[in-house]
Amino acid sequence: MKAAIFNPYLDTLGGGERYTFTFAEVLSAKGYRVNIIWDDKSIIQKARNRFGLDLKRVNILPKQRLLKKNLLRRYLFFRKYDLLFWVSDGSVPVMLSRKNILLFQAPFHNVGGCSCFNRMKFKKIDAVICYSHFTKNFIDKEYSINTQVLYPPVSVEEFKPGKKENIILAVGRFEETMQAKRQNVLIDVFKKMIDDGLKNWRLVLIGASLAKESKNQFLQKLKKQASGYPIFFKVNIPFSELKKFYGQAKIFWHAAGYGVDESKHPEKVEHFGITAIEAMAANCWPLVYSAGGQKEIFSSFIDKDIVLWRGKQGLFRKTMKIINLLNEKEALHYNELINLANKFSVNVFRKNVQQII
Repeated sequence: MKAAIFNPYLDTLGGGERYTFTFAEVLSAKGYRVNIIWDDKSIIQKARNRFGLDLKRVNILPKQRLLKKNLLRRYLFFRKYDLLFWVSDGSVPVMLSRKNILLFQAPFHNVGGCSCFNRMKFKKIDAVICYSHFTKNFIDKEYSINTQVLYPPVSVEEFKPGKKENIILAVGRFEETMQAKRQNVLIDVFKKMIDDGLKNWRLVLIGASLAKESKNQFLQKLKKQASGYPIFFKVNIPFSELKKFYGQAKIFWHAAGYGVDESKHPEKVEHFGITAIEAMAANCWPLVYSAGGQKEIFSSFIDKDIVLWRGKQGLFRKTMKIINLLNEKEALHYNELINLANKFSVNVFRKNVQQII
């Protein structure tokens, strides 16, 4: 059996790319010969190093050579494949293999999803999947379809609690992109905590930067904002070091979506929230902005009122409450955190992928 995979965003190697490569690993384990459509052959090794996946039997198929083919040649090419997995950029591709699966990572809207041409293309697609019910609600409405939810895989077994220190951790790209992680908001709140007398705590901001660190203007602006406070930046660190910080940190902060009207701009809030689950697996108490996929993850959590926050004052107040409760382990439901994190494990993802394929 042969499978082809296309994701237009592989150069970022974030949560969406973990999803793609884990999907490839599952197919490979099921006996598929998997080709990922991409020009950089080193991406396989980079993904193995970043995500710890078994990709030995996954190969690269040059993107430029393939996408320049006319429709007839593409048809003849893809008919050789038993399965095609495609990550949408908002458009609906013409999918021509024997079984076709389309993934919407983001809640695209106002893109003309219900066009006649799109309706024709969906007839050749066997399954349309989304990151979360938050995303599904927008996609179903925009494209007039009924999608399935396949939550992203999180390597919860990789994250273990270590010797805890007075660290508040935030993990997210240092970019002012469509889905900005709003580290500037977190810096403001932490500075206020220090100014109000908090001692012996530090804020550690971890994230990727596509540009050279000294050339990343947003990152340099954040560093200037944090100057003089116990705030530390870790840029493009290896996965092993990231796991270490999760294990050491007591509290996890996340601010993506802050100040956004998610009904009007759903693309600007967190579509799911992998880092919050990684934090939970390491017994790092999450405090996440109450919007999008983050709100969905914690919808049934017993302590959601001290996990979800809205304004800066809310984050300040709830963080101070958690700090005061940290010495009373029974006051915080850590077992519930672990149980919740395990619902999004790689093993659960594998089982769900197998049902779809």
